[in-house]
Amino acid sequence: MAEITIIGAGVAGLFAAHELSRRGARVRVLDRSGSPGPHGCSWWAGGMLAPDCEGATAEPVVTRLGREAAAAWARVTTVTHRGTLVVALHRDRSELDRFARRTQGAHRLDADGIRALEPDLDHRDGLHFPDEAHLDPRSALADLLADLDRRDVAVERAEATPEDIAGTVIDARGMAAPGLRGVRGEMVVIRSPEIALTRPVRLLHPRHPLYVVPRGDGRLMLGATQLESASCGPIHVRSLLELLSAAYALDPRLAEAELVETGADLRPAYPDNIPRVTRKGRILRLNGLFRHGFLLAPALARQAADLLLNDTKGELVHEDRG
Repeated sequence: MAEITIIGAGVAGLFAAHELSRRGARVRVLDRSGSPGPHGCSWWAGGMLAPDCEGATAEPVVTRLGREAAAAWARVTTVTHRGTLVVALHRDRSELDRFARRTQGAHRLDADGIRALEPDLDHRDGLHFPDEAHLDPRSALADLLADLDRRDVAVERAEATPEDIAGTVIDARGMAAPGLRGVRGEMVVIRSPEIALTRPVRLLHPRHPLYVVPRGDGRLMLGATQLESASCGPIHVRSLLELLSAAYALDPRLAEAELVETGADLRPAYPDNIPRVTRKGRILRLNGLFRHGFLLAPALARQAADLLLNDTKGELVHEDRG
């Protein structure tokens, strides 16, 4: 039976532990901060499993492998399959046309079609991507931990590098791993008594795009900021203003919403924004998920497990011969 140590208890490390343990490997998980929480960028994620929408800007491999995500996560946690709704203000209708040209799998909607999906929204036209899904990231992380606990795998609080550990090691430490840059992302959670959404909604805008993800109990998560930055402090005033202004543009009633939470963290990314599994001897580096953590963690974990257990190389696997 294979014995593997994983360093890092973010979404990448935990899903790798899930995939390996369900295939029969003996797994140990170490993290300097222990179980997931506000210290990790996975905590602040949107949880959109939206490979078709991501195809507007991401490489084709992101869309292709992201289509595995919803079924893989459904083994672990609750996944909501209601698609993604994409809208634009009338003055930005060209953005909607451009988005449609760059993506696949969408149905064009008029105002009646939008209201049929989301009765609380009043927009003239939009796109519905019916095959997409979403989840609650914090619930998903908790469910991953519960799944691992049933398999007798616990997260140990320990400071370690791959060189400190004997045997096969997966380095999933995020920004603590080498060769990565930080891409800052910021989020806001509001609670609206007037507007209920049942699926993620993306508002297209040439400068301030927005996504809104329902979290239940009237809560809506707002996101979309993406800044090349090594700063990991609280949300910036400019970003907060842009997110709330975009939400107001989506629906003016959101001005009456309660501000519940703000947050920010760094997404670890490689220069091409594509994650990879890099093998050098007994060490696998599993990292670079960028803004696709929950979308691509299952595919990354599967390819890491295939490499370790079957010596099969997937398209995200790289050999480090340095």
